[in-house]
Amino acid sequence: MPVFAAIAVLALLIVVHELGHFMAARLQGIHVNRFSLGFGPILWKYQGTETEYAVRAFPLGGFVGFPDDDPDSNIPPEDPNLLRNRPILDRAIVISAGVIANLVFAYLLLVTQLGFVGIPDFNYKPGVLVTPVASDVTFAALQAGIKAGDVVLLADGQPLKASREAIPTLMKVIQDHPNQPIPLSIERQGQNISLTVTPEPGADGKGRIGVKLAPNGTPLRRHLDNPVEIFTTAATEFQRIVTLTVQGFGLLISNFGETANQVAGPVKIVELGANIAKSDAANLFQFAALISINLAIINILPLPALDGGQLAFLLIEGLRGKPLPTKIQDGIMQTGLMLLLGLGIFLIVRDTFNLESVQRLFQ
Repeated sequence: MPVFAAIAVLALLIVVHELGHFMAARLQGIHVNRFSLGFGPILWKYQGTETEYAVRAFPLGGFVGFPDDDPDSNIPPEDPNLLRNRPILDRAIVISAGVIANLVFAYLLLVTQLGFVGIPDFNYKPGVLVTPVASDVTFAALQAGIKAGDVVLLADGQPLKASREAIPTLMKVIQDHPNQPIPLSIERQGQNISLTVTPEPGADGKGRIGVKLAPNGTPLRRHLDNPVEIFTTAATEFQRIVTLTVQGFGLLISNFGETANQVAGPVKIVELGANIAKSDAANLFQFAALISINLAIINILPLPALDGGQLAFLLIEGLRGKPLPTKIQDGIMQTGLMLLLGLGIFLIVRDTFNLESVQRLFQ
């Protein structure tokens, strides 16, 4: 089912992240006593030679545990293979390995999609398609007689050619003519008809007609056979997603009051993933790459309880020549963890009540 596919993607990305920490520690000979997917009560566990592997009740993340502060550990406190006894560089590698694993995995997902599934492409046809919105069409379009399913071929005498530029061209014509009639040539069920629409001015003064536009044509997939092209195209797409993600976080921080409601929690992410799986499961590769990159960037932020917060503690230790007192670190980390858990719970509740299936129960 699409929902389970989306949940499986999230679980896989969490495993990849924690596996990065785990492998970075084990490859350096550092003791690891826990590897957990999720938080809370244990649903399943397996005790290895040194490490306990577990799946827990609340799948809001995961963690790799070290015996440094485990009162039940039999490892001597002075053991050089305890994480806290390692040089700063060794610890930084372990802490940053989860982020690196997510970034590398995202790139490999893009390579896999390009090499085996193909990249999304589009067979453009002339015109721009009017797609259904909340009530088919609204505002000026309704008055002009425009209907969902219409294909706009000409706008103010400008032909809308078979290319990705057709939508921007039509939008510019509409935005540049507030309160001015625009003649349209429309194809409807195989027949060409002429209509006139008068855009209404929006808050920014630009014209709008109240419809959702989509490219006219059919989606397809283009397969790449050249290995060099596959890896270079994947690198370009990877860079594009990273850049857009960083810009998105920057916009969120600088305009938090306006963009806070756009923050998505696990439920919303699963809903988006399920919709993608339902429409075209092959796009789950790109969806997983996007979420993996987001997970990496979130974790590298210098916030308590995140990898970036741990790296900040290491930076302070390097500058001071000694770590911050344990009580201070524990207090900051526990506070940060509670805030993150509270935010996670809030997003889960909010996104759950925003689901269409749940909203129908209250109607």
